[in-house]
Amino acid sequence: MKELYWIAVDWGSSNLRVWALDKRHKILDSFSSSDGMLSLEIVEFEPLLLEKISNWVAGDVNIPVLCCGMVGAKQGWLEAPYATVPYNLMQDTDSVKVICRDNRLDVRILGGLKQNNPADVMRGEETQIRGFLSVFSDFDGIICLPGTHTKWVHVSAGEVVSFRTFISGELFALMSNYSVLKYSVNSDGWSDQEFKSAVSESISNPQKIFSDFFKLRADDLLNKVAKSVLRSKLSGYIIGAELAGAKPYWLGQNVVILADNNLSKTYKAALEGQGIFAQEVDATKCTLDGLSQAFSLIHGRH
Repeated sequence: MKELYWIAVDWGSSNLRVWALDKRHKILDSFSSSDGMLSLEIVEFEPLLLEKISNWVAGDVNIPVLCCGMVGAKQGWLEAPYATVPYNLMQDTDSVKVICRDNRLDVRILGGLKQNNPADVMRGEETQIRGFLSVFSDFDGIICLPGTHTKWVHVSAGEVVSFRTFISGELFALMSNYSVLKYSVNSDGWSDQEFKSAVSESISNPQKIFSDFFKLRADDLLNKVAKSVLRSKLSGYIIGAELAGAKPYWLGQNVVILADNNLSKTYKAALEGQGIFAQEVDATKCTLDGLSQAFSLIHGRH
């Protein structure tokens, strides 16, 4: 690929996304696959990447490759240490260089962020935040990144000040797929009304959440409540409890939601029920913008 200047990689636990870029960070080509970090041994990362980009790389040209995400975890390709917050994403970047067998590859992996008190970590989300700030440089407020482990991040003057993580997405997956509730919530349907009602109930009384969980099962057995309603309420209870715990982050704050899927709209609806009207932003674009910003910082191009 004649105009190829560098390659951006978002390598998560379950998925791999790769972009071929020119000098101006314009996308020349891209692909995604299910070759996530968790499915690979350390010795498999380089051969897999080479296989995937073989159509882009020609001859002996050295190609810079910048990676973010769980590829830099302890169980990944090479551990990229965490930087400590507060941390300015627009001025600083930390990365580690991977020693590759193929000399054509110049691979670096971006590090994540850590918070010492209360203890917390993020890996991958900091790149999305960097990408958001590369466009909205004056943003001051809260960035919510919904997912398996949802992040609430306080950002000011280009700096990550503090953050908290909630295991809400993983809890919903466990409850709906592996607990006794799986028989009551196995539906693709959805009720906004029931979801919002459950969110408000859980914010007001988060201490009841474990009882509310089992009530879903009882409503299925005794009252034949629609499974779509029960699934919506399960999500509402969990996200409501999360919002109760994260209230210092969103109450009265300027909130942005970075997400690509229906989770963005789900969190937006939950917040609107509490009088917070959040802005939704495309997380994929933020990821690529963040990798581009980090690449410029590393290579001295602004």
